[in-house]
Amino acid sequence: MGNIVSKQRQSLPQWLRRGQTIESGTTSNMAQRRGSRISMLQVAQLLLRGFLVAFVFLCPALLLPEISQDVAQGVTFLAILAAIVVMTEYSAAYPGLIEFRDAKPYNRARFLLLVVVVLSVTALQREIALYSGAAGIFTSLAIVLGNILSFSFSPVALLVASLPQGLSVEHLAIVKVSAALAYTLSLVGLGVFLIGLMLGYWPRRAEIFNVWVNLPNFDPTKGVDIVQRLERDAQINVVLGIIMPFSLPALLHLSTFLVQPVTLETPLALVWGVSLWAFIPVTLVMRGVAMYRVAQLIRAQRRRVAEAQDAVPLPPQSAYS
Repeated sequence: MGNIVSKQRQSLPQWLRRGQTIESGTTSNMAQRRGSRISMLQVAQLLLRGFLVAFVFLCPALLLPEISQDVAQGVTFLAILAAIVVMTEYSAAYPGLIEFRDAKPYNRARFLLLVVVVLSVTALQREIALYSGAAGIFTSLAIVLGNILSFSFSPVALLVASLPQGLSVEHLAIVKVSAALAYTLSLVGLGVFLIGLMLGYWPRRAEIFNVWVNLPNFDPTKGVDIVQRLERDAQINVVLGIIMPFSLPALLHLSTFLVQPVTLETPLALVWGVSLWAFIPVTLVMRGVAMYRVAQLIRAQRRRVAEAQDAVPLPPQSAYS
């Protein structure tokens, strides 16, 4: 049979065989070109991510006045290091430290929230430093938010109370309005993220969610059922995110007995200290909600598989089976 087939192939016209060869070669060339385009797109995305991360680190130092040369060099080194870490993580074939790297736009939403908070607090400090006699847009908004959120036992009031004694009243007022602005923007970003989840915008139903790639530090084979562990970790993250704005000022106040107290007197330290104080708790809540959403997806997938198995009719059985 093989000899007959080979003879039939040899009897084909030469132009037809040549056309088949050209067609296969054209297809392989198109595949190679498509692969090169994809690789160039990935390289462009990596460079863009690294540039944006470095820009966020450098932006406060570039916009704030009276930044010393030593501080500028240190910030530049940290910006380059952060850009290299992000580019390395996203270029690696296997997951490392960054979570939800293949579940867009979750990380993009978190990064955008950080950018908004950092730039807003930076613009506020720039207005205070350059236009001390007049109130700009950010200053007026921050003063209103500071008056609203400075009630007793609020996160803003606790942060101001955790600062050491002896600081000027003007500096305490600047910390209060900066914290109020950063905390309000973080809550608004959290609200937008929750609305997106309620509308089904994330995770997208048309895309496959890989638990190992998006949660590299989560071992699904360890401990109890994966759904129960995801729900438990989600509850822990949400509780920590809610408690942290109230407990962190107390921890800062207790740390003054062991290390040098945090005063936030320099504008750059104030920008990053207040921004991280407002951003980290919100990201913990977002992480907890995202993990709970992943647990719901796994539970729904298990339900669909079980229903599909129940819908398959069993084979007929004889009396001897």
